[in-house]
Amino acid sequence: MQLVEQRLPDRTHADVERITPTTSVRIHRPLDSAGTRGALLWIHGGGFVMGSARQDDRRCAQLAQAAGIVVAAVDYRLAPQHPHPAGLHDCYEALNWLAAQPDIDPSRIAVGGASAGGGLAAAVALHARDQGKPQLALQLLVYPMLDDRTAARPDPEPRLRRLWDAKANHLAWRAYLGQPPGDNQISALAAPARATDLAGLPPAWVGIATHDLLHDEALDYARRLQHADVPCTVETVDGAFHGFDVFRTTDVARNFEGSQVRALRQALSGER
Repeated sequence: MQLVEQRLPDRTHADVERITPTTSVRIHRPLDSAGTRGALLWIHGGGFVMGSARQDDRRCAQLAQAAGIVVAAVDYRLAPQHPHPAGLHDCYEALNWLAAQPDIDPSRIAVGGASAGGGLAAAVALHARDQGKPQLALQLLVYPMLDDRTAARPDPEPRLRRLWDAKANHLAWRAYLGQPPGDNQISALAAPARATDLAGLPPAWVGIATHDLLHDEALDYARRLQHADVPCTVETVDGAFHGFDVFRTTDVARNFEGSQVRALRQALSGER
């Protein structure tokens, strides 16, 4: 599936809504936005310490148009000024806000994100399951940061890394946790790979590249979801690195995003 780039303006438009004193969302709608729709809460990456929802305007507009859904990208508090659980709480508040909107079908909501945003998306899915609301239809985990323990051990293949390496990973987890990574007491809501019970989570799409530092933790989480009887699609990109899809004009990036669109359409509209 190709994304509908030709139908988008050069500059994407987002409506901004302040939903709490610490949280706002940038809302992207498809060009044909009439009626009640499914929705995706999108959580930006940046290692928990940088970035903003605005950085993903183009991606979110593409997903909204191609999947025919509303995409709300959340601005959440960043570490180290605001370590865990501040960002998680902001994202969960945004999810509940999204589920309550009159033009959103609350039975057709997904949560997703890339890198640290993917880790937060997995944590939000865990938290929503434990809280009993909202009932999510999908978690879209794009090369997610899930396991602080990866940052506590040496990288076996440092020469393969691009954009994200062991040093950056360690600094990011240290800032987010407010303590060195690897401690036995780290909460599963901070590092979802720590969760011992994955049963009852929403279906998942997990995308990862073979040269990504986060490859093994993402695949392990996907396998554990499957073993817990959670439907999970895994998209592995051979020879690519962390964040490879920022080069959006490549066929491999287009195919990777096309797989995400198919997952969203199937989960939120029943299409196959």
